[in-house]
Amino acid sequence: MFKVKVYITLRESVLDPQGNAVKGSLHSLNYKEVEDVRIGKYLELTIDKSERKIDELVKEMCEKLLANTVIEDYRYEVEEVVAQ
Repeated sequence: MFKVKVYITLRESVLDPQGNAVKGSLHSLNYKEVEDVRIGKYLELTIDKSERKIDELVKEMCEKLLANTVIEDYRYEVEEVVAQ
């Protein structure tokens, strides 16, 4: 079994109005040190072993459903879970 952590973020070239709103709120709370905020998504998937390679499977899921690859980038970490 695998535990996969998927991180999805807007591409640098894409405006992030939600991130700008959070930055403005932080500044209004006197956190002036914050220079930029980018909002993203974090997902954890638990995946059973299969005949397919885990990297192939995760990339396919990200590109077909989890990330909008036109405006978002994604990265992931795979951890094999050993049953006790």
